[in-house]
Amino acid sequence: MAHDSGVALGYRGARRRTARFPAGRAGTLDDGMPGVAFVVNGSLVRGSGHFVALCREGAARHGWDCDVLVTEKAEAGIAAANGAALDGVDIVVAVGGDGTVRGCAEGLAGTGVPLGIVPHGTANLLARSLGVPVHPRAALSAALDPRASDRTIDLAVADDVPFTAMAGMGLDAAVVAGTKLKHQFGWLAYAMSGAVHLAVPPVRFTISLDDGPPIERMARSVVAGNSGLLPGGFSLLPDARLDDGMLDVGVLAPYGPFGWPRVATRVLTNSRHQDRMLERFQARKIEITASATLPREVDGELVEAGRRLTISVRPAALRVRVPASAPALRAGRAPALSPGQPR
Repeated sequence: MAHDSGVALGYRGARRRTARFPAGRAGTLDDGMPGVAFVVNGSLVRGSGHFVALCREGAARHGWDCDVLVTEKAEAGIAAANGAALDGVDIVVAVGGDGTVRGCAEGLAGTGVPLGIVPHGTANLLARSLGVPVHPRAALSAALDPRASDRTIDLAVADDVPFTAMAGMGLDAAVVAGTKLKHQFGWLAYAMSGAVHLAVPPVRFTISLDDGPPIERMARSVVAGNSGLLPGGFSLLPDARLDDGMLDVGVLAPYGPFGWPRVATRVLTNSRHQDRMLERFQARKIEITASATLPREVDGELVEAGRRLTISVRPAALRVRVPASAPALRAGRAPALSPGQPR
């Protein structure tokens, strides 16, 4: 049955009704059961209904009524998540990789309806940052368990495209473009692509941080993160927090025969040491301008190449469902730095 947005399909066999939750019902049906909408990446159900069955079984086990919405594109995920929120569901659970999560996050921003995650991608950056279990059944339990907690996190925006983890231009986007084998090799595909692109020459970047004076650097890549994690669980921005109202910025400019090994060692050991090969800053708005047209990426998805990228933060825009021990969220806020101050 076609979803009324025209962009998502209710999976055959799932309980499916249009606008099931009347206004004012707070996401419960006549039988008093809470409601969950699963937004499932279409690649997970082609040729198999395993993930759909898993979602339905998990919902039944925890006493939830459910919708399963299968989407093929990020735009469909945005509409499906937003439509479910307007219908009054208690939670929307994204089942898929970072692209599926990003679409659902955009659709839920500002609605107050929490986002749960069942990660099934290559990087799973937001899920890792929140401490969501990697096993689908465990992740489902974390999302639907009544003892789970909801937290409020920031949402970042790159040229009007909301994202949850990281965006940038230069080497990082070139690496993303070269990960065609990620489905076969997982996060190691990023390492393989990174090795191929190590010889990419630096370009001149002009970086504006909030109202501070522009910074000029010859660099390989400039990234801004709401989360600091990279595929594989390594941290490029170890002080990044999802809920501090700020974005962390990394400028990668290794040089010489030992430049990349030194930068790699810092990333692998979560070192906070920095020099001109790896600088970190913090700001609420970042404007990046390059001297040449470069590949650009948002949450691991390529966007149109260009010479500019403007990134800002929407504080406390998204509610997420997380395990009680989520490591990336703290009771207090991270100490604020002055605009453009190095970390």
